[in-house]
Parts: sequence; structure tokens; C-alpha cells
Amino acid sequence: MSGFKNFLLRANLIEVAVAFIMAAAFATVVTTFVAWLTEQLPKSAREVFANDPNTFGAFMNAVISFVIMGAVVYFLIVLPYTKAKEKFFPVDEKGPTEVELLTEIRNALASRP
Repeated sequence: MSGFKNFLLRANLIEVAVAFIMAAAFATVVTTFVAWLTEQLPKSAREVFANDPNTFGAFMNAVISFVIMGAVVYFLIVLPYTKAKEKFFPVDEKGPTEVELLTEIRNALASRP
């Protein structure tokens, strides 16, 4: 069971899932916006496009759904995932400091022929 836990928390599975969910929701926003925008074109240009009479309402529905979905994903997936990752895989603070790293880089560059 610990192997499965490590897989979920280390393999960036959550980040990929969140990106997929948000991309799908954003695609709906873009699609409905384009439909609404084409509805605003003059009638002669509009005949080229398939037109839905309530495209602005569909666009607003998609935007509101996107915002709600973003909030749900953030509060129900991202925050618990971040807390679990911090709990099970704490950040190692025992590495060299920034000043030490910069000093090493400076010394390495100075010792070059």
C-alpha cells in the first residue's frame, strides 16, 4: 500500500489530472465564446457559421462552470494533495545555503584556465 501512496504523491499524477480537468473546462469556455462572437458578426458573415440563438448565455454558463470547477478542484484536490505531500515527503532543508552555492560557483569559475 505504501508503494501506491508513493506513486500517487511522487509521480505528478495529481498535477496531470488537475491540468486535464481545467483544460477540458477551459475548452468549453473558448468554444462558447467563439460561438457568441460569431453571432455578433453581420448576418452575411454569420451565415457561414452554425449559429445557436443563445450563445452568450451558453458562454456565461461555461465561464461560471469553469470558475466553480476551478474552485472545487483547488479545494478538494490541490489543497489536500499539497498537505499530504508535505506530511509524507517533507522538504529537506539541510542542503547548502544560497551563499554557499554561489561561493562554489564563483570559485569554480575563478579556477578555470
